[in-house]
Amino acid sequence: MAADKGERESRRQKRSESSVDGQSKYGDEEPDFSDPEDFIDDVTDDELLGDLLKTKPKDTDSIDNVIIVDNIPVVGPERLPKLQNVVKKIYEKFGKIVNEFYPTADDDKTKGYLFIEYSNPQSAVDAVKSTNGYKLDKSHTFAVNLFSDYDKFENVKDDWEPPQPKPYKDLGNLRYWLQDPDCFDNYSVIYEGGEKTAIFQNTVHLSSVREPSLVEERARWTETYVRWSPQGTYLATLHQKGIALWGGPNFDQIMRFSHPGVQLIDFSPCERFMITFSPVPVKSEEPQSIVIFDIRTGQRKRGFNCEAQATWPIFKWSHDGKFFARLAPDTLSVYETNTFRLLDNKSLKIDGIRDFSWSPSDNYLAYWVPEENDIPARVTIISMPGRNEMCVRNLFNVADCRMHWQKNGDFLCVKVDRYSKAKKSEDTGQWKYSGIYYNFELFRIREKQIPVDKVECKENVLAFAWEPNGNKFAFIHGENPRISVSFYIVRPQGKVDSLKVFERRTANHLFWSPTGQFIVLAGLRNMNGVLEFIDTADMTVMNQTEHFMATDVEWDPTGRYVITGVSWWGHKVDNGYWLWSFQGRLLQKQQLDRFCQLLWRPRPPSLLASEEIKEIKKNLKKYSQRFEAQDRLRQSTVSTELLEKRRQLMLDFERYRQNKEDEFNDMKDRRIALRDGVDTDELDNLPDDEYDEEVVEFLLKVEEIILDEE
Repeated sequence: MAADKGERESRRQKRSESSVDGQSKYGDEEPDFSDPEDFIDDVTDDELLGDLLKTKPKDTDSIDNVIIVDNIPVVGPERLPKLQNVVKKIYEKFGKIVNEFYPTADDDKTKGYLFIEYSNPQSAVDAVKSTNGYKLDKSHTFAVNLFSDYDKFENVKDDWEPPQPKPYKDLGNLRYWLQDPDCFDNYSVIYEGGEKTAIFQNTVHLSSVREPSLVEERARWTETYVRWSPQGTYLATLHQKGIALWGGPNFDQIMRFSHPGVQLIDFSPCERFMITFSPVPVKSEEPQSIVIFDIRTGQRKRGFNCEAQATWPIFKWSHDGKFFARLAPDTLSVYETNTFRLLDNKSLKIDGIRDFSWSPSDNYLAYWVPEENDIPARVTIISMPGRNEMCVRNLFNVADCRMHWQKNGDFLCVKVDRYSKAKKSEDTGQWKYSGIYYNFELFRIREKQIPVDKVECKENVLAFAWEPNGNKFAFIHGENPRISVSFYIVRPQGKVDSLKVFERRTANHLFWSPTGQFIVLAGLRNMNGVLEFIDTADMTVMNQTEHFMATDVEWDPTGRYVITGVSWWGHKVDNGYWLWSFQGRLLQKQQLDRFCQLLWRPRPPSLLASEEIKEIKKNLKKYSQRFEAQDRLRQSTVSTELLEKRRQLMLDFERYRQNKEDEFNDMKDRRIALRDGVDTDELDNLPDDEYDEEVVEFLLKVEEIILDEE
């Protein structure tokens, strides 16, 4: 290349020398600038006209920028402008529209499709991904494709073969643990700072065991933490490259999902979908921050961007997994899982919306909006997918709201932080508030027109929790050291009565049993792990104890056991977990090196109807007699097994002893030869008077004792 450039420069200098000030140095004769016949010009067009060639049209410019929208309404000239306005509003948000063309038939009506040309190919790609399947109305659903796709589909090879279906793989019974005759529950434990993960079976109440049984243990099973799916079918482990799901009796790998740098995961309640979040930027045309996967097929259903800081989970699911919703400024976007698109192709425009929550049992959605100027704050409950308003509650002087659904969806409590005694400033004209008080707005969802009750509290509220399968609720209020815990009941007659107030308690968390009635008041972390077990049937304190520096409290799915733990993630010493009965009786202490996390394996909802469950509770004494008999039989069986184990140990010892005696007798001749023909075995059998006894004395030490003279 250097030689070529030098040659070109030499030719240029020779040509410049042939002319001075526009005249030939050889006189009036015109200079000859033509190249020799054998000259080859190696200067490319890109070097001479690079900037101009960049603007040269390409063969694909008019194809990749164009999309075809099928299934548009067939209209005449009188309705065409209205259709054009509607379509333009839909597609202009993806980029600058250069041209649009509506083909017409002989009767001047549109043919049911149109062409849209964008200024760049990326806008066309975005329009196809976002609007293919868009429902314009009940009769028209768009089918959108790139114009270049038609050329690709026309050139499909004749020898094309459809992909072969994957062979069926039997994963076994993924809910095998539910068939355990003794109904033992499982739980996962991470310890040694995350190096080991184990699955245990809770067999601690057996008199012969008194400790959990190990089901599975693996080293470096996860790189961060684990999580059970909502019904306990899968165990999810997090890795740098993505997520792995495990299940079955041997915890085989069920599925893998690629999402580099994943940090957070969430499941739909029906266990069909999984949401993952990763902050790692990836160069891709599709959003990669938040991804929704189909658990059964491993297919990536849809991706979303995460533009700003948000609390996890970003998406909240309806109880049946048919819908999921996301909050944005002045917008509530509800998606349906059939198409993973916006419900009815539009979001809910709600000015100032702050928060929302799904009912845990129905497709009801509650949200609240703060005050603005003279418009009061309001809490609204709507039904989906019809978006019909079921109840609207106006609130005044609102600072903040928190929504709490009861597990069965019978009640909704909205904790309202209110300003008290507002005064208008004479200088600025703005309102000033002297303090904040709290009240609970209680919505009775199952009653006609959803009546609302109110409970006020003048003190700071630290925690609130509904009884899972009942109509009681509890909340912690006050400031340390004067912290109180109040219990209320919502009666069917439309009254909310106070049941009990426990004063001067050390608690900052409430943990109801999954079956209701029993509750643990816990003072975690900076309250030294104080625990109080209460039976709310008669408000009896069953036990007051502590697990020093406890960071976690977890009820098992049956409500029979509670585990308290000191996590290495929260506290660096005394790591481990303790197992308690629901009455507060300590059953086991398990100290583990750098214990990190313990999670009970959830159980799916019961297949019994609510009436059948009520009948079982009604006749519980009759069933309890049979279970007590089984427990006694198990204990006697355990005793028999223990005796059999001891007898077997004795037989093993006798067998070992006999073997050693036989070995001793076989070596008798060798012992006599080593001892100069003396049979020491016979000497041991002689009487004592036939032995010659010789006493040998050794001087060990000399002690000098000085006696006092008197």
